[in-house]
Amino acid sequence: MVKNKPAYYKGIVIGGSAGSFSLVTKILSRIKPDFKYPIIICLHRLKHIRSGLLEGLNLKSNLSVVEPYDKLRLEGGKVYLAPSNYHLFIEFDSTVSLSTEEVLNHSRPSIDHTFFSAATSFREKMVGILLTGANKDGARGIKDVHNKNGFTIVQDPKTCDVDMMTKSALQLFNPDKVLSPEEIIDFLNSL
Repeated sequence: MVKNKPAYYKGIVIGGSAGSFSLVTKILSRIKPDFKYPIIICLHRLKHIRSGLLEGLNLKSNLSVVEPYDKLRLEGGKVYLAPSNYHLFIEFDSTVSLSTEEVLNHSRPSIDHTFFSAATSFREKMVGILLTGANKDGARGIKDVHNKNGFTIVQDPKTCDVDMMTKSALQLFNPDKVLSPEEIIDFLNSL
């Protein structure tokens, strides 16, 4: 089934773990400066260490990258990075909710939680992208995006630093696209 592209998207949600920081940096450095949709990024991070991840992304990104606070409303052309040790949920009114509830898949932030909430809130008006990673977090979440008619992209496992996350997703469903990093960048810039 070929999905029709909606007239606009409410959000682009990207999840990744081991090996994904360099890829996210590359995506943000090559995305068009006039990109008009909010990008929500959920990466597995160390709990209590201020790693400079936000600063590193801002140095390379063509868009402003922020760690959102609770109830912040998403805006187009900005990047929202899930804070360390908080789950990031997307609400129906396009605001962010942060939570310290139990870890999911050994992770907080959990990629599954972010995908589940975005899929429920955005439905067909979202793109979900799952990148390289060393556990299964994100696989069920991106399948939920697919089930709610969002557009789904899984990084080609052959191009992953660690392919467990993407292979786990591909065992659950057939995404709309399986793409290399270059193809993911081209896709986003085509929106």
